[in-house]
Amino acid sequence: MKIILSTLASTIGCEVVGDGALEISGVSSFDDAGADQITFAVDPKFLNRLSETRAGAVIVPLDFTGVDPGGPSCTLVKSENPKLHFFRILERFHPVKEPDHTISPMASMGKDLALGTDVTIGPNVTVGDNVTIGDRVCLMPGVFIGDNVVIGSDTMIKPNVTVMEKTRIGKRVLIHSGTVIGSDGFGFTPNQGVHEKLIHAGFVQIDDDVEIGAGNTIDRGTLGRTWIGKGVKTDNLVHIAHNVTIGENTLIVAQVGLAGSATLGKNVIIAGKAAISGHLTVGDSAIVGPGAGVLSDVPPGEVVSGIPHMPHRIWLKVGKILPRLPDFRKRLSALEKRVDRQESDQRD
Repeated sequence: MKIILSTLASTIGCEVVGDGALEISGVSSFDDAGADQITFAVDPKFLNRLSETRAGAVIVPLDFTGVDPGGPSCTLVKSENPKLHFFRILERFHPVKEPDHTISPMASMGKDLALGTDVTIGPNVTVGDNVTIGDRVCLMPGVFIGDNVVIGSDTMIKPNVTVMEKTRIGKRVLIHSGTVIGSDGFGFTPNQGVHEKLIHAGFVQIDDDVEIGAGNTIDRGTLGRTWIGKGVKTDNLVHIAHNVTIGENTLIVAQVGLAGSATLGKNVIIAGKAAISGHLTVGDSAIVGPGAGVLSDVPPGEVVSGIPHMPHRIWLKVGKILPRLPDFRKRLSALEKRVDRQESDQRD
């Protein structure tokens, strides 16, 4: 497959500076691209090395003017969002396989189903009773859908996902393999020396345009809902406990844990391995750094790091001090001994 560069650029609304007749046969990384491939450069560490790339074309920011008097040797494609446009081109050369819009005879289908048009249900899928599935939904092999689930149009659920009863999933949602949605929360109460399980009668609601990574676990509400807002994206291995609320367009990176009834605002970023304690609120546009332990509310727009969490600028200072603590301890011990000797001499 080969596409003329000028044609390729026009499909994404970009400007070619150089050889628009160049034939592009693929995409690659900056360092690996060949003369008939296209790549992209956004950061200065790549933009300053354009003379080194072997790529036939490079997508660069609109305001890029070149680093050498003679200019880069490759053809440039100027874009207002180089990374986004690069991956749109990637889709041209590596299109996603289209679902076949059939229901496998190896699927187990429940009673009283409402199925939209062009639905794809793969082998070994189990669909419970009273389930509503929208148009162009794709359930890949091994998916389990419990009773009374609602799935919006254009949603794709990848292999071996479990969606328990009463879950509500919006439109254009993507759920990756191995995720469990609607499992019981971790709820127990002491009773005569044992931990007695509490029934979880709530549900999970996932709004439109959400992407859930592989191996997530999202617990149902104890009584009400666990709510994932529109446009939320979660990485792999994220745990979301019962009755958590996550605001629109929030990003949650791998191995994050959100305890019960935590509330995240809109446009929040939770970095990898961070943990949010229960019943806390993280305000709109706040950022929680990697590995942080959030033990109290985080105001809107705040950037926090560390355990317990603190303003990121303070955590940077703490991080510089920590390696020096053993030396500080030795010096403090020596100082204490000197003071003790002086006090002893004064008493004598």
